[in-house]
Formats: sequence, C-alpha cells, structure tokens
Amino acid sequence: MSASRIALALIALFSCATFVPAQSMFRGDPAHSGTYSGQGPRQFHRVKWKFPTGDRIVSSPVCQDKALYFGSDDGNIYAVEAETGRQIWKRPTGGPAPSTPAVANGTVYAGSYDGKFYALNALTGAIRWKFATEGERRFEARGIHGLEPKNQTMADQYDIFLSSPVVVQGAVYFGSGDGHLYALDAASGELKWKFQTGDVVHASPAYANGVLYVGSWDSFFYAVDAMTGKEKWRFHGGEDPLIHNQVGFQSSAAVVDGVVYVGCRDSNLYALDAATGQEKWRFNNEMSWVITSPAVTHGQVIFGTSDSSLYHVLDAVTGKSVQRQQDKAYLFSSPTVVGDVVLIGVLNGTLEARDLKSGEVLWEFQTEASKQNKGWVLTSDRKFNGPMFYYSSWREAPIVATERQFGVGGIFSSPLVVNDVVYFGSTDGNLYALE
Repeated sequence: MSASRIALALIALFSCATFVPAQSMFRGDPAHSGTYSGQGPRQFHRVKWKFPTGDRIVSSPVCQDKALYFGSDDGNIYAVEAETGRQIWKRPTGGPAPSTPAVANGTVYAGSYDGKFYALNALTGAIRWKFATEGERRFEARGIHGLEPKNQTMADQYDIFLSSPVVVQGAVYFGSGDGHLYALDAASGELKWKFQTGDVVHASPAYANGVLYVGSWDSFFYAVDAMTGKEKWRFHGGEDPLIHNQVGFQSSAAVVDGVVYVGCRDSNLYALDAATGQEKWRFNNEMSWVITSPAVTHGQVIFGTSDSSLYHVLDAVTGKSVQRQQDKAYLFSSPTVVGDVVLIGVLNGTLEARDLKSGEVLWEFQTEASKQNKGWVLTSDRKFNGPMFYYSSWREAPIVATERQFGVGGIFSSPLVVNDVVYFGSTDGNLYALE
C-alpha cells in the first residue's frame, strides 16, 4: 500500500474511532442530549437498503465499528452491516425487544419483554451473561383512557418502549416493568443495587456528574446516586386518578448545563434543576402527551407532542416558544439533531428532516406500509382517519384501532445518522437506510 493510501486509511480509522462511539447508546451520549457530530443530510436521494425483521421495530439503532445494533418485536436482537444491510448475527430472546441497545467494550446490552437483560458479544451475538429482573409488564390501570368496562384493569396500549440502557464507568443502568431502576456490573452482570419506584420504569436513565435521572409511571421523576443507588431528590408530576390518561413519565430526560429536561404524560415539558429537582419552568401542551425525549442544542429544546401533533422548539432558559410547527400525526419518535438538521419520525410512517433554524421541512420519506395504507388508516393528506377507529370504548375496539394505527409503518424509532446515512426502524418491520 502506498504512503498516501496508508495516510487516508489512518484518517478514516481515526474518524470512525472518534465519531462512532458517540452513537453507541440511546440519544447519543449518557446525558441523552439527542445531538450528534457531523452534518445531517439536507436532501434525500434514495433508499440505500432496507432490512426486514419479523415484526415491528420500536427500538432505535445504534452504531459501533461499522455495525448497527437494534431490537425487534419479533424477539431478536440484530447486528447488521451499516454499509450493506447484511445480517451479521441475530440473538433470540424470550419476548419482544423494543429496547434500544447500548454498546461498550465489545458488548451489546439490551432488555427484552421476557424479563431478562442481555449482554451479548458484539462480534458474534453470543451471550456473555443475562440477568433476570422481577418480570416485565406494561403500565396498567382500571378504565384507562376511559375504556370500558371501567372497573377492569387494562394495559396501556401506548406503553410501547422498554428502558434503554446507559453504560458508564463499568456499570450498566436500566429501568424495568417491575418498578426498579437497576445497576449491574457491566462485565459480570452482578447486581450492584436496585432502586424501587412506585410503578413501571420504561424511560431510559440519563447520567450526568455521578447522578442518574429517570421517571416512572408513578408520576415521580427521580435523581439517584449512580454509585450507591440512594435517592437524591424526587419531583412529582401530574396525577389523573379518574382515567389515568394524564399521568406518568414515559419520556426519557436530557441533562444539559445543570438542567434536566423531560416530558410527561401530564402534558407538560419540565425543566428541573439537576442538583435540587426544583422546577425552573414548565411548558403546557393542553392535554397532549410529551412522549418524545427532548433534544437540547444551541440553547433550545426540541420535542414533539402526541394528539396535537406539534413540533416545538423552546428557549432552554425561559421555556418560551421559539417555533411551533403543525405536523400530520402523533410524534413518539425522539428528535435527532445533526448539524443544522433535525430528524424525527411520525406515526403516520413519515420520516421528516427539518431545518434547525426555521423548523421547515427539508424533505420527507414514507415507509412502504404508509404508502400502501391498507384499510385506509390514513386520509389523503396522511392524517389518521380518526372516525374509523375510535367508534367505541368497549372491549377490544380501542386496542384493535391502535394496532391498525401502529401497523401503517409508523416510526417510534429515533433516527441515527452515520456518515451521511440515516438509519431508523418502522412498525412495518424494516430497518431503513436512507441517503
């Protein structure tokens, strides 16, 4: 090999080594800022490849050493080549795997609905160890969302994510449906400590300055010492004892410059002092949930809402609105900021690229299932055909309606950008690579 080729190879290797690790866990870093280095694509050219699985993909892909890792609701955790989409390996678990993996020191960490937490060899998918929690479950309540019968306990059909792990200083942290936040030794899987909340924990813990920040469906948001598992403070969000709709922290937090930003199903986005938990401000969304994990960049907070389908940008210091853009369907996907581009998925099966400064849509892409629009789930302008679905609050009707909505190729997955290629999963079962 010539000297010039060796130099180019070393530059490429150095770039990969410094660029990829920041994309090896949910939201890009332990603090979950949702911002990535590089430049996002301001134009869409083509589908580079798509990789099919056996069920919907809620998990977000992460990248390490030119491989993508993600889970599928078909019960497998996958590794595929980022360049070609070729499968490297898949590891079956005993249940759906909507958790976003974390990759560190040659190990892939991810949870499954079988109640197990897995550590896998990143090269082969072989199990290094697995840890049994007290069991997974979704948030549930009597007459939830006003469904009938009102005295029946029912699982929340919108509790769709599993807690995504964060790996810091030799420990791996994650939440569980058994109501605990867990800390395990990353090398051995040995339990270091577990912290009990009052309900399901499906948000991903954020880490900053030795403290973990995570919310629970008990409507409390917690700050926990990462070394000891001792509570430092807790913050109480809204309650809804009647129909349990405006209740619970499903969003994962971002911690930036000593402030915790987190959405809640009580329709507020909160800014809390990271040291004390004191509320700095709240932004109310008028009965519309904040499921997305906010991205924080350039002094602004970016997030989306559910029923009102709004794309918001707030001033990080004051909480005042900077931008407000009307979207066409619910936003559960968390925004990804790459350079001056914001990428976010929509539940109508659309991936959007927006200009960071103006909020205007630069380009959009529809998944295959969204284009097919089986059963006329979407109207001609790609909004949900509401009257077709929620005609009844009795028995299975709302569950069936939600499954039909989710089946239109919706994007819960948070987009990932590596070397100008955008990767994300869809409920049509495909992992997409766009360039």
